[in-house]
Amino acid sequence: MEMTTHAVAWAEIPVTDFDRAKKFYSAIFDFDMPEMEMAPHRMGFLLSDMENGGVGAAIVKGPDYVPTTKGCKVYLSGGSDLNTVLNRVAAAGGKVLQEKTIITPEFGYYATFADTEGNHISLHSMA
Repeated sequence: MEMTTHAVAWAEIPVTDFDRAKKFYSAIFDFDMPEMEMAPHRMGFLLSDMENGGVGAAIVKGPDYVPTTKGCKVYLSGGSDLNTVLNRVAAAGGKVLQEKTIITPEFGYYATFADTEGNHISLHSMA
């Protein structure tokens, strides 16, 4: 296989209560989440600059989507400092599980939270 720019092409976060999850992610990322129906799925899109090569993600409600604390780990971009997003988690109904922690100076920082659906999601930033 050839070397690719991004190891991940797309991510989907399973939700059971779409409106609650949309409110949560809109609050922590401070934006109005666009959504669309792709029967039988309802999708809400996280911010990303896909037109310029960015990698996208969405929350998804559908018959084959089940929130879990186990399985694949998703790291969402926390922008220039993930604490901006992490500091909104509790007020939006989530729970911080791991405060901002350095990985290494070269790889930046991460933190982990539980969303309103029970998923464990991580954030990443370089500062």
